[in-house]
Amino acid sequence: MTDLICVGSIAGSFGVRGEVRLKSYCAVPEDIETYSPLTDESGAQRYPLIITRAIKNGFAARLGGVETKEQADALKGLRLYARREQLPSLPDDEFYHADLLGLEVYDTGGTLLGRVKSVQNHGADDLLELHGPGLKSTVFLPFTKAAVPTVDLEAGRIVADPPEGLL
Repeated sequence: MTDLICVGSIAGSFGVRGEVRLKSYCAVPEDIETYSPLTDESGAQRYPLIITRAIKNGFAARLGGVETKEQADALKGLRLYARREQLPSLPDDEFYHADLLGLEVYDTGGTLLGRVKSVQNHGADDLLELHGPGLKSTVFLPFTKAAVPTVDLEAGRIVADPPEGLL
């Protein structure tokens, strides 16, 4: 498990005074401000964050050290991370996406299906993107209790019961 969890990203500049368009990946979107200062993926660069107002699809925000539109534009695509200890602990049946990446996925008979490459969400439930030597192409496994009855982070494995015809 990684010490840094991605909690948001910069979608570009907002206005001409150095504000950024902020996308929050938090369950309660405005909570991203409480985890400030945020960092880049390496943890080397720190960004104090203040939300200035809600806008369509996110927030307008100020990042420490960003004063101009050009500086804000240069940060487009930057993923923002918080330290794990800053984040709330989760119930037993919830997981941070970062903790699922790289886990091996087995079927209920113990056969290795693949490894989790990413967690996707296109509006409904989360999907686990699986890759593996036995798979002809990428497989998207629904991340539901029915399709994924067991997630064992300590053992680094997931037990899945894929829907009929998925594999």
